[in-house]
Amino acid sequence: MRDRPSATKINQPDPNVRRILERAELEGIELIRFLYADHGGVIRGKAASRSRLAERLNTGIGHTVAMMAMNMLDQLQEVEHLGPVGEVRIVPDPSTYVPLPHAPGAAAMLSDLRAIDGSPWDACPRTFLKDAIGALAGEGYTLMAAFEPEFTLGRRLPDPSGGPDRLLPIDDSLCYANSGFDTAHDYTIKLIHALETQGLRVEHYHPELGAGQQELSVRHAPALRAADNHVLYRETVRGVAMRMSMWATLAPKPLPDQAGNGAHLHLSLWKDTRNVFAGDDGELECFIGGLIAHLPALTALTCGSVNGFRRLSPRSWAGAYAVHGPDNREAAIRVCSPLGESGEPNLELKPSDSSANPYLSLGAVIHAGLDGLRRKLEPGEAVAIDPDTRPGRYPRLPTSLDEALDALEADELLMEALGPLRRSAYLAVKRSEAEAFSAQDTAYECFHHMRVF
Repeated sequence: MRDRPSATKINQPDPNVRRILERAELEGIELIRFLYADHGGVIRGKAASRSRLAERLNTGIGHTVAMMAMNMLDQLQEVEHLGPVGEVRIVPDPSTYVPLPHAPGAAAMLSDLRAIDGSPWDACPRTFLKDAIGALAGEGYTLMAAFEPEFTLGRRLPDPSGGPDRLLPIDDSLCYANSGFDTAHDYTIKLIHALETQGLRVEHYHPELGAGQQELSVRHAPALRAADNHVLYRETVRGVAMRMSMWATLAPKPLPDQAGNGAHLHLSLWKDTRNVFAGDDGELECFIGGLIAHLPALTALTCGSVNGFRRLSPRSWAGAYAVHGPDNREAAIRVCSPLGESGEPNLELKPSDSSANPYLSLGAVIHAGLDGLRRKLEPGEAVAIDPDTRPGRYPRLPTSLDEALDALEADELLMEALGPLRRSAYLAVKRSEAEAFSAQDTAYECFHHMRVF
């Protein structure tokens, strides 16, 4: 997996390059991480030294194609064209350069995976989102988005009986309780500083329902930037905790007896400078109709882990039913009321968590919503009650990763959008994770998700 030199030029000259080189020297940056998200939802990458940065901004860093067939347990799957033969380049996007306050001397850039000749590679998740954004633009729309993540803060401790490490939450405060603010205060202030330094504008923060559970939201952005932001957010949440001898995890259900961690996805659709969700032309209903039509398959990408389906249960505000409703936090799709007179309406997709690859997740959501717009799909009735109080009336979303993958394989639109190589790799990686965890107990599952996400 060692990098090999190449004279191939990947990027054209970019006005950001000189600025990056100057900043890296001025800020004392020694290593610049080129980060990407794989099919297992893991954030991986390689780092260039400052002395080689100018060259690597042009050539990228060499990388084996096999890494996109690796699952979250670092088990390589047999996928055609993703074996020991073949090379891609990790090519950074210079506009995403940020110093990492939690890792002094390091910076990061979000990256695409490109073929050796510089062309887009069929298994690159970031390219998948770019293509979805392009398809939406072709219909005259842009999408604004924000992930709303929750995470559990505590300490990682050895199990006294010799089992997997366990997570000891930082506190057992009540939901929104002021004591929870106080317990996590030092960590939260450092986290906010680190996020703001990277250009992520913090919206609000509060202690959540579960033991040690936190919620801190950042401002919405255009779709690609929103996914990039979520990668930086995930790694910063964990990195700041490590520097403070703590442990933070965004795993959907790191503690089986506590509330789960979601990453609810907020969406608004724009045409020129107008939020079409605020209009009466039917775009809101059609977009919801597309999401509803593809929701079972979408969950394989928005809740992309075995642990994610432990969270996706009724009466847990996770959106376990394929329904929509105004301010209904048990519906999979909540139509959010605007905040104040200048507020803009948006949709909240609740079956979404941070074990998902954000580029695949958001790209698939765009394809589903766009299908609704093109076919003018009706969303069905708006539900104003907890759907679990009417057994059998409302469709339940998949209850396991395997079930969701079955739905994805049966969804022609999303399978076509993913393309042959990407869908083969994704299905192989996720099927292998489902099989691996089915042979283990709950403690093993929770530990590995807590460790990775």
